[in-house]
Amino acid sequence: MSACVCPWWLGYIIAGPWRKLWQDPRTILHPLLAEGMTALEPGPGMGFFTLEMARLVGPTGRVVAVDVQPRMLDVLRRRARKVALLDRIDVRLAQGAGMGIDDLEGRVDFVLAFAVVHELPDAGRFFAEARHAMKPGGRLLLSEPRMHVSEAAFTATLQLAERAALVVEDRPAIAMSRSAALATR
Repeated sequence: MSACVCPWWLGYIIAGPWRKLWQDPRTILHPLLAEGMTALEPGPGMGFFTLEMARLVGPTGRVVAVDVQPRMLDVLRRRARKVALLDRIDVRLAQGAGMGIDDLEGRVDFVLAFAVVHELPDAGRFFAEARHAMKPGGRLLLSEPRMHVSEAAFTATLQLAERAALVVEDRPAIAMSRSAALATR
């Protein structure tokens, strides 16, 4: 699995409002999130899903958004501030090999890994780190773009998730994606 991070400038296109026509964040996330939850989003980019996650977890919930690109995070902060959601979002710059989420051990209800795992240098480490942060009964939505990730590569990714004690519960249909809903064992 090779690591190739999405260029920051592409974030403006990916976070565009037209994307909601085939990947509506509310439709995708509503069944998975509830008021008061703690959610983790690695690779949030400029917040296409992050803002809706913050709405769904409500004022008592929290979204931890971790990215390797400061420019993406700057735009995410600006967008969240504009819609009065920044107080629900913990924006973090990942440094080094991990996400920098040791403080979340056993506290995360939901992880959204949307079009990000194929960009990581070590997907196995990602799943182990995410699993470590998750509560018992926590869920993870994995979704990868069909144009970048073959079915064989997605199957290999799911095997890495299973090694981290995550089991496939469902294979939800998400446009232009290969997706799986996973849960802690």
